[in-house]
Amino acid sequence: MTTKISELLEAAARQAVPVVRDIGDGRLGAPTPCADYTVRDLLNHLLHVVIGFQALAARKEADFTTTPDHLARIGDGWRDAFAEETARLAEAWAAPGAEEGRTGAMDLPARTVGHMILLDLTTHPWDLARATGQDFTPDPGCVRELAAPVAEMAPMGRRYGAFGEPAPVPDGATDFEKLLALTGRDPGWTPPAGG
Repeated sequence: MTTKISELLEAAARQAVPVVRDIGDGRLGAPTPCADYTVRDLLNHLLHVVIGFQALAARKEADFTTTPDHLARIGDGWRDAFAEETARLAEAWAAPGAEEGRTGAMDLPARTVGHMILLDLTTHPWDLARATGQDFTPDPGCVRELAAPVAEMAPMGRRYGAFGEPAPVPDGATDFEKLLALTGRDPGWTPPAGG
């Protein structure tokens, strides 16, 4: 039986929210496994896509051309806002018909679009955890769900700069490490000394 995107997003959020809640303000400038992003940049990106993909679930337009500074806009409550927005995201994808038809500027199947935000909500918390010295365990059901769609969307992701070239993985790598590597991340990434 196919698991609903909304249920997968709820599961991913359960793992992501504690990571975001435990990020101290002093770590916002730290580097992340996403080379062009500091922790603050990545939090803004993640909030932006979580909000934008709520609109896509409802067949509304979402603008991803620029990323606003959500943390500055929200102020001290950005951790709570992230929890609230991920709950809204799951609700949006639970609406009748959200997974049917096509959506977004690229006119992709809705379930493919749902997989895209599920990937962000599964991998970016790992990025943030690595950058801030936290442990992170993704939801295993999300990792299983993403394996085939991410392999399928990887060439397009690389073409549009969302994914890097596949990273090498050691023998015995976990399914999550293989997923990270497929997106171009080094599963063994650690912050640079003094970073």
